[in-house]
Amino acid sequence: MNHQLRIQYPEKLPDALQLTQKEFERDAKMAMAAKLFEMGKLSSGMAADLAGVDRVFFLLNLYKYNVNMIELEDDELKSDLKNA
Repeated sequence: MNHQLRIQYPEKLPDALQLTQKEFERDAKMAMAAKLFEMGKLSSGMAADLAGVDRVFFLLNLYKYNVNMIELEDDELKSDLKNA
């Protein structure tokens, strides 16, 4: 069973962003999923499901929301580079 979240927004908002209503709503879902992924609240698979896209598409489009696909601490990155 799926639940539905309804959000009110001004009628002219999609036009102001030069988007159709459908494009705006799709982008808003993706932005919410990307933020929850960035915060570590959702896995990439769960976030992709929330956005209504496949996982690969989700991961490859995170840059549009200034979200990194992989978040490594400095120590982890140094270790990975050393072992590469």
